Parts: sequence; structure tokens; C-alpha cells
Amino acid sequence: MAEVTLDELVKEFEDVVAVDHVSLDIPDESFTVLVGPSGCGKTTTLRLVAGLERATDGTISIGDEIVNDRRAYERNIAMVFQNYALYPHKSVEENMRFGLEQQGTDDDVIEERVADAAELLQIEELLDRRPSELSGGQQQRVALGRAIVRDPDVFLMDEPLSNLDAKLRVQMRAELNKLHEELDTTTVYVTHDQIEAMTLADQIAVMDAGEIQQVGEPTFVYANPRNMFVADFLGSPSMNFLEGTLRQREGGLVVDYGGFEHEVPEAHRSNVERRIGERVALGVRPENVSVAQRGYPATVEVVEPQGEKTVLELTVGDGRSLNASVEPDEVVTVGEEIRIEFDRSKLHYFDPETGESLTFAEQTADATDRVATER
Repeated sequence: MAEVTLDELVKEFEDVVAVDHVSLDIPDESFTVLVGPSGCGKTTTLRLVAGLERATDGTISIGDEIVNDRRAYERNIAMVFQNYALYPHKSVEENMRFGLEQQGTDDDVIEERVADAAELLQIEELLDRRPSELSGGQQQRVALGRAIVRDPDVFLMDEPLSNLDAKLRVQMRAELNKLHEELDTTTVYVTHDQIEAMTLADQIAVMDAGEIQQVGEPTFVYANPRNMFVADFLGSPSMNFLEGTLRQREGGLVVDYGGFEHEVPEAHRSNVERRIGERVALGVRPENVSVAQRGYPATVEVVEPQGEKTVLELTVGDGRSLNASVEPDEVVTVGEEIRIEFDRSKLHYFDPETGESLTFAEQTADATDRVATER
């Protein structure tokens, strides 16, 4: 087993910087997920760790060894690809054996490892079949089995569930969690799917434009985004942003949104008071917006029942759009005038020019203490 350390890692393709000074500590036996939109650099970062791309600058360490100059087969890693990459003319057993045979591993060792992996993945009855005879989920298990038999220091997984249907993805996420608990192998997993990231990871690294925007335990990052990109990317529907002018009023600070004013909670005043007279952006997640007897006036524009919740698209103030995620038994109709309130303990304030959080530091201190206590 081994930790993986990326230090100021850079990858350039002619005039394009795909990975821009990425530094990341991936603890031994952890499940770390690189998550972000298409083109953000997450797959290129994974390929650099794998040795499939050569870094322009920076270092990659596996354990105590810098591996920049080591070829892929010398790094003792195993990779699971998006398209599974199974040999169609070989049986399941032959696919799982192939990598070990190329390494010159003894037959007895190969047979034992294949048998153990097949039992772990519950594919013993599939060993004589060919990939074309398997379902998508079965092919995914075989691809995982081929990686497991190598007994690598690090598993690298590049969107391995993206070709599966929605129900099977949920099932395979649970299987991957169980697998990691069984093997305790350091795993680096790439996905654009935030739900996969949140449910699988010990830590997530949110990427954009080749840079890591924030690293941390998933629920911590969700609750304490460092900037507007992270806040917007994580969550469905994504966080609402309301931009207004911070003003001093008798008894406190308010943000004027043009049509209504919102009082800044006392816990945040010291962080935003230096911005009096300037523009700030309030961030509030849809699940922290509720229908109330008293509160801010809003007009219902769209009602989207989603089973476990109902998403409301609202307009507030001078016509600004706002989403609310409410209980399914909350009955409202399109065109109805309602009132809403925000959970004041879960608000965020951002600089709308830079996107940086104005309240991140004090929230980080609180959340770090909580996470440390839980562990």
C-alpha cells in the first residue's frame, strides 16, 4: 500500500495547460475522488499518476519514491478504464490472467489470485464466458477483477461507471464501497458525477480549469465551499446566488437586493462588514430555503415534483430567480404568491468579483473541529 503525493504538477499540450500546478496528498488506503466538469484536467491528472502521460513539471510520488521517470508497468498501479478495455477474444479468466502472465507470475499464484478475485466479485460462474456474453455490470466486475489480481499499491479508476444505467450505477457504487473496505488499497477515482464523488470518497478534490479548487472530506466541502465554483458545482439543484449591496442599518448589516433586504446573521458580520457599500453575493442552497408564514415574498414560476422532494423555481425581489427544495407534501401552484425564509445557520457570503468566500475561514475552523471530534 502507498500514499500518493502530487507536488506542483503541470501538464502542457502545446499552448494548452491541462494541469496547472496541482498539489495533492492522497493518504495511504484512502479513496480519493477527483471531481469536476469535462475538460477540467482530472483525467489528465490520473493519466500522469498512471505514467500514461509525462509531466511537464512537478513531481509524482508513490510511497517514498518519485516515479516521474518510471514507466507505467514499473509503478505497481492498476487502472480501470471507462470502456473496461477487455480483450473480446479472451474469456473472463484469460482477461484476468493476462497482466500477470505478462509479468511472468507463477501459474499457481495466478490461479489463486484469479479465484480469490472472482469470489470477492461474485463472478465465479462467468470465468468461461467472453465479454460479449456479459452485461455492462458484469463487464465492469471483470475489469475490476483484472485490476485486483495484480495486487497493486494504487488503484486508478477513470469514470468506470459512466457506461452503466442509473440503477446499476447505484448498485455498483455500493459494490465499490464494499470492495474498498475489503482491500484497503489506495484508490484515486475520476468522475464528473458529484453524487459518485460524495458517496464514494474519503476525500474529494474539486477541479476546474486544470487547478484544484478545494480538497476535503465530502460533506465538509459541501457545507463549506471555498469559492462560488465549488458551491455551484456541488449540489443539485446548485446553490442560489443573490448579489446585492451591503448596507449599514440600525442594529446591524443588511444586503439590499433591490426589492427586499436580508439581514446578515451576527455570526457573519465581522467577515463582511469591511464590504459596506460594496457588492456581495449571498449563497443559499435550495434545501435551506423553506416556505413560511412570514418571510420574503416570492412568486412560484415552476413546480417540479421529484418524489422525495419538490423543487420550486421562484422569483424574488426585482425578478431574480431562486430555487427551493421542499418537502413533497408542500402544496403550491404556479403563479402563487408565497413567502420564504432562509436557514440563517447555513448561509454563505462571497465576493462576486473573485468568487472567493468571505465566510470560509470561520466556517472551516468550526467544521475542522467537528470532523476531528467525529474521527
